[in-house]
Amino acid sequence: MRTGTIGRGLGLATALAALITGLSMAPAAAVRAAPEPAPAVAAAPAAFTHPGVLVSRPQLDFVRAKVQAGAQPWKSAYDQMMASKYASLTRTAKPRAVVECGSYSNPNYGCTDEREDAIAAYTLSLAWYITQDSRYAAKAVEIMDAWSAVIKDHTNSNAPLQTGWAGSSWPRAAEIIKYTYSGWPNAGRFATMLRDVYLPKVINGSNSNGNWELSMTEAAIGISVFLEDRTSYDRAVTKFRGRVPAYIYLTSDGALPKAAPGSGLDTRDKIIKYWQGQSTFMDGLSQETCRDLTHTGYGISAISHIAETGRIQGQDLYPEIADRLRHALGLHAKYQLGEAVPSSLCGGSLTDSLGPVTEVGFNALHNRMGIAMTNTQTLTQQRRPAGTDNLFVAWETLTHADNPN
Repeated sequence: MRTGTIGRGLGLATALAALITGLSMAPAAAVRAAPEPAPAVAAAPAAFTHPGVLVSRPQLDFVRAKVQAGAQPWKSAYDQMMASKYASLTRTAKPRAVVECGSYSNPNYGCTDEREDAIAAYTLSLAWYITQDSRYAAKAVEIMDAWSAVIKDHTNSNAPLQTGWAGSSWPRAAEIIKYTYSGWPNAGRFATMLRDVYLPKVINGSNSNGNWELSMTEAAIGISVFLEDRTSYDRAVTKFRGRVPAYIYLTSDGALPKAAPGSGLDTRDKIIKYWQGQSTFMDGLSQETCRDLTHTGYGISAISHIAETGRIQGQDLYPEIADRLRHALGLHAKYQLGEAVPSSLCGGSLTDSLGPVTEVGFNALHNRMGIAMTNTQTLTQQRRPAGTDNLFVAWETLTHADNPN
């Protein structure tokens, strides 16, 4: 009896000593980082759905029927798209072997040309599907072939982001053309371009501002679908799962936002500096809110696009990010609609605008999942038809407004 009591006492003392030692060894300013997400085992589908990057065939059929019926807001969104420079049948692609992009695209050697040609290819592919006029498909093919014949690399400081932006638009176009049009003999060369020039630049992510990694991950997932590359798809989904909790804060995260795996943000001071000096955190705050709303919009948009592609591929990522995404959309929409910004948020001042980025997330969360999103709904409907940011967002009132598919 006594021996058992002593043993239990020694066990308790040993455990207590270990706990004290562990506490004394922990850094005083340590913060709770996001755990390394579990590998996305079997995240990729056994068989990929095509077309399946951001838009699916059922979604496209829904849009086509609405436009043909002259229904709103799709008809006005279609008219807006068709009146844009991106739908022009006289467009001449401007490919380069090396696209060089510095910070804020300075220098800009092919940066704008590449992004806009990629958006044009996507625009023309949508025009083809809706009208069934093969001239639009042929022009999309011409643009994609021009780039796949020439480009070899992206260089300078903005190369990863530039690759992410253009690499998000290219697969959307390629998916529609390859799987709904029969006249693309160089599709294999385009696939090689995505595999060799784009995927290596984006697949490893980035520890820069969160919109970088999210845009790069969007490109990686879209490219993986087109290439039917299950390994890269799984890797990109794992990256996404680590970045979203580090980009949008929820009070359930604790006193400080989470840090993305591998970011090195292991103290309170580092976290606050990374969050643009913001030290008061609230549901839906983004890592870039206090930088400006434009970059925040890039991040929110990429999150929505990735989740949308995942859903089309049979892996619905929305439930696991829904709370963060709805709060992020709602918080930023509220101030975009004119509510006074409290002094506790970015010193009482927010700059710039979210851009045309709310349709995809709003449709998924509100229309499909039934989540009330009053501010986001008001902002989305006020700004219809949503156009393009000329970077990687385009025509989402047309493709996703009230789209049940």
